[in-house]
Amino acid sequence: VPEFHALVGNGAAEELRCSVGNVVHTGQVLKKCFTRMMNCEKKVFVDQLNMLVKRVTEDGAAGKDTSSSIGDLLLRLHSQYPGDIGCFSIYFLNHMLLEPGQAMFLGANEPHAYLYGDCVECMACSDNTVRAGLTPKYIDVNTLCEMLNYTPAPASSKIFPCVQDASDPCVSLYDPPVPDFSVMRIQVPPSVKQYTVAPVDSASILLVIEGDAMATSVAALSDITLSRGTVLFVSANESVSLHVTCPSGMTMFRACCLL
Repeated sequence: VPEFHALVGNGAAEELRCSVGNVVHTGQVLKKCFTRMMNCEKKVFVDQLNMLVKRVTEDGAAGKDTSSSIGDLLLRLHSQYPGDIGCFSIYFLNHMLLEPGQAMFLGANEPHAYLYGDCVECMACSDNTVRAGLTPKYIDVNTLCEMLNYTPAPASSKIFPCVQDASDPCVSLYDPPVPDFSVMRIQVPPSVKQYTVAPVDSASILLVIEGDAMATSVAALSDITLSRGTVLFVSANESVSLHVTCPSGMTMFRACCLL
């Protein structure tokens, strides 16, 4: 991508190409290239971005393969965020398509962007205010470039499977490799009309994705109506009884900390 070379410099781009296979060196050069790109004058990167978009658009119209420039994604993002530096960030990141039921774990200081579709995100304690692009909000470039983890890794290393709960066939557990949080997917089948959300040792948040129910618990002063979009706070060691009123069952996600 010659327009990308123009932002980071041909020397740095070539150094990055030659560093493949050396994880430590690649990380160092990624930081150099990313920092140069993020500190590039706006007129320079906007001009280069416009040239890139023009080239990819013309190549696509002529029936040429634009996959080497990740053309489809570039044009999608440019249409949503024209002139945004984040349109060039795609050349630093893995591109992943998550299938229903799949999960991925991103460690601290790993840049990411959700491009389209719906997902459930659970995050450890964070102010979540350091941005890298694809936003009209302020970008603290110096803090961003210094804090990021530049260690290269394949997309497949970020995927982790769910585990069926041995005590409840309705529960699938997504347990990431950190102690901060876990996520449960609770799928109550249509045949089940009475279901109990089991207690856990920490407080938790219950999000209803599909279905309707009446909820009761010892801590609740009255019955609580649950429907799509309802969020329920559940205290530690508290169970919640559900009377499912939807004929198609229920789907919920629960965020908690398994102590």
